[in-house]
Amino acid sequence: MFYVRAVVQRVTSARVEVGGVTVGAIGCGLVAFVGVGRDDTDADVVYTAGKLAGLRVFTDATGKLSKNVADVFGELLVISQFTLFGDVRRGLRPSFDAAMEPREAERLYERFVSELKSRKIHVETGQFRADMRVAVDNDGPITILVDSKRGF
Repeated sequence: MFYVRAVVQRVTSARVEVGGVTVGAIGCGLVAFVGVGRDDTDADVVYTAGKLAGLRVFTDATGKLSKNVADVFGELLVISQFTLFGDVRRGLRPSFDAAMEPREAERLYERFVSELKSRKIHVETGQFRADMRVAVDNDGPITILVDSKRGF
């Protein structure tokens, strides 16, 4: 069983560069490293985007984690990362057989970004299939795993 997988970090700021040029940058918000599995569908994308948008990982006045990214007028930086499907159960070199083939994965990744933007959240992205440098200023740190099949 494979699924849309996202590793999400709360940040004070983050940026992504391709070839030394910044292609996406945010202030306070979330960075989501997103991978698409070979059996994923549009429904997995919608589910995972909804979870990401609704994650209550920002503090309220009492210090409780009760606010989502929109509540704090935060932003999202979404980075495609097929390596989230790296499987090292057999040896030390990861197998990426569980990742979706690039053309369909890019379509679902773009759908994921569109789904987030439709929720009126400012979204920046990296560049699909590019070698990227990502600078993340973690806040907390808070790191959450979200996926569409296991319900994290």
